[in-house]
Amino acid sequence: MKPQPIENVVFDVGNVIVRWSPPEIARLAFGEEKFCESLVRSIFKSQTWMDLNIGVITETEAKEQYQLNLGLSELECQRLFYYVKQTQILLFGTVDLIKRVKTAGYGVYALTDNVREVVDYLKTTYDFWSLFDGATISAQVGCLKPQPAIYHALLAQNGLRAESTVFIDDMPNNVRGAQAVGISAIQFENAEQCQRELRALGLEI
Repeated sequence: MKPQPIENVVFDVGNVIVRWSPPEIARLAFGEEKFCESLVRSIFKSQTWMDLNIGVITETEAKEQYQLNLGLSELECQRLFYYVKQTQILLFGTVDLIKRVKTAGYGVYALTDNVREVVDYLKTTYDFWSLFDGATISAQVGCLKPQPAIYHALLAQNGLRAESTVFIDDMPNNVRGAQAVGISAIQFENAEQCQRELRALGLEI
């Protein structure tokens, strides 16, 4: 059976469009003296962070929980979430790639595990969000990659067919999660490599 041509390209956000580095965030927020890998895990692998990403608590509530559960001060929590946002700088070349994909006539979408307040920050800080024809965000659908439900939500929300869609993500597990529901997927390294792999799938960009 002949493969379906790709009609839609779906981009992850963290470490595909903008930088995402929890160790860097922790170093900036707490300094070298307090920084350690266990601190990074206790913040970014915690139930609090997961709840924030699936939208059941707000950033304000997350700060309160970190103060209660980890003994962080109010000031430390303010610095933490300041750097959560401010370290998300654009990665070289990806926005230009999105524009080329869109100009070539393909649908352009986002699928991201993300926090409502961070999404608001990205929308007001950069202009790439307006390029998306649709976006599926974990905090709005209540599940995370690589759970099958979030890929099904992407398809259902945007009226996409898995066989004509390709998903781009930096994490191998998330790539495999997309493939498991019939979506083609590329593991992102950089914009140039990603463009080559999109062309290999038949995209004229």
